[in-house]
Amino acid sequence: MEDGHHFLADILTMGALLLGAALVSVLIFRKLGLGAVLGYLVAGIIIGPDGLGLTGDPETILSFAEVGIILLLFLVGLELSPSQLWFMRRDILLFGPLQVALCGLAMFAVIYSVLPFSWEAALVLGLPLGLSSTAQVLPLLQSRGRLKTDYGEKSFAILLFQDISIVPLLTIVAALSRAPAPEGAPSGLTLAIYAVLAIVGLILAGRYILSPLLRLVGRVSERELFIVTGLFAVCASAALMQSIGVSAALGAFVAGVMLAESPYRHELEADIDPFRSILLGLFFLAVGMMLDLNVIVEQPLLIFGLAAALVLVKTAIMFGLGRLFGLNSRAAMIMALLLSQGGEFGFVLFAASQSALLIEPEAASLFGAVVTLSMATTPFLMILAGRLAAHKLPVDVKLDDPGLAEQASVIIVGHGRFGQTVGQIMQAAGLSITIIDIKPEQIDVSGEFGRKVFYGDGTRIDLLHRAGADEADAILFCMDDRSIDAESLMPVRETFPNARLFVRAFDRRQMLELMPTENISIVREVFESSVHMASEALSQLAVSADVREKAIAEFRRRDLQRLTAQFKTGNLRAGSRHSFGVTDSDDFYLDEG
Repeated sequence: MEDGHHFLADILTMGALLLGAALVSVLIFRKLGLGAVLGYLVAGIIIGPDGLGLTGDPETILSFAEVGIILLLFLVGLELSPSQLWFMRRDILLFGPLQVALCGLAMFAVIYSVLPFSWEAALVLGLPLGLSSTAQVLPLLQSRGRLKTDYGEKSFAILLFQDISIVPLLTIVAALSRAPAPEGAPSGLTLAIYAVLAIVGLILAGRYILSPLLRLVGRVSERELFIVTGLFAVCASAALMQSIGVSAALGAFVAGVMLAESPYRHELEADIDPFRSILLGLFFLAVGMMLDLNVIVEQPLLIFGLAAALVLVKTAIMFGLGRLFGLNSRAAMIMALLLSQGGEFGFVLFAASQSALLIEPEAASLFGAVVTLSMATTPFLMILAGRLAAHKLPVDVKLDDPGLAEQASVIIVGHGRFGQTVGQIMQAAGLSITIIDIKPEQIDVSGEFGRKVFYGDGTRIDLLHRAGADEADAILFCMDDRSIDAESLMPVRETFPNARLFVRAFDRRQMLELMPTENISIVREVFESSVHMASEALSQLAVSADVREKAIAEFRRRDLQRLTAQFKTGNLRAGSRHSFGVTDSDDFYLDEG
């Protein structure tokens, strides 16, 4: 019993020490404008074994904190439906492999030419340096609202492939290994087959087990059960991947994608995000604690030179690839600088190479220091990217939470060309409005024209609560989001029954996906403008007002009939006979008489 008491006391003391150091350091570095990650790294260095020596084994803390990366990939998966991944397939399957191969081989050439290593050692040290830090880059993209920009999407595609590439890289290490192979160890091909089967199994489990389970939890209405269900999905999928030797983070990402189209994904995101934030902070603390300061003191020029070479080589290669894959110079440079550091999987691969007797422990420590130092450069490189940009990045935009807004009768989500018009008409009618947008660039532009826009994802239930949706008369979804469907709006309908809902649909297909939701008004974004243009054209062509009105009324009636037929049958071709101009359409003629 006394041992248990001491163990608990040690855990609490360690937790207080880690969180206290992080709190002080992050506050300082945030104040300096250098970001939280550098603050965590410096805090880890100060309290680590080579600093003040206030902590225990940093590798144990790192292993625990890697759960933060797993949760991060799960949350990213929640934002991506399978259709979006299919849309990104070219970047994931072509851009990603080219980046990993070219950057890894370039660093292999640098190491082999300047250090007295065998080609095998140089290869297993160089290839991991082609990977970037998912734990550092994705939160940065998310916090600044840039994950859906052109360079943000390509950065994510690269990072996703890098997580997948851990399998072939470990296979290369195993193939070159000088250590006796453990009995029963699977081959690289077997491992790849296991990975594919595991992914298929996770997708089926998500569709036929997890989604019904979430619906059951939703009916129970216990928030704690959402947290338990979400963490269960993450842990189970990550454990499955880890058990077959694949990246646990990849398993968590697949679990997130499985639930991306669930109506409860926003609740899961809101519940799990705090765990992710804390554990990612601990991860960077542990990385700082593991930095071997003695290695840096003994060979400072070599380590700083290798870190600089890593950043410069990766920046040059990724800039060229970015231009090749359609990014303009500004976006390509931002992406290149953003991904120029080494990544956390480097530590995993260095340890595997050491176990395979391909490198000495000293080499693993040396290149671990190189990766850590390269991570520390990212905040400075992002400042440089802002200065190199043709126009400043909107990092100085004041992103106020909707909780600061005064109570309004109408909440408008999305302030692009569509939302701007809607908002002005609402105000012209004397209604008070609260505007929410997730794009800092759009908030910046709106601010220049004197319009206050609050930052956030307006489809999240918790954010709508803070914006005053409980007391609002209407919520208008005006953003260009083609993934919104009836399921995603159902929680909003149920949570805010007194608010009338209006949603912008991109086209007929999205309108059909939204129609199952009752008491929601759907507006096709170009429908009324098309009707208006046709009316103006008929007027200019001297068609009488009576004929114009009858033609438009008949068109509206037939369009509604066609929509009804399509909705009932689930077939987009249904009701074609109601359209004008098809061979089997109903007869309908108007004349001037």
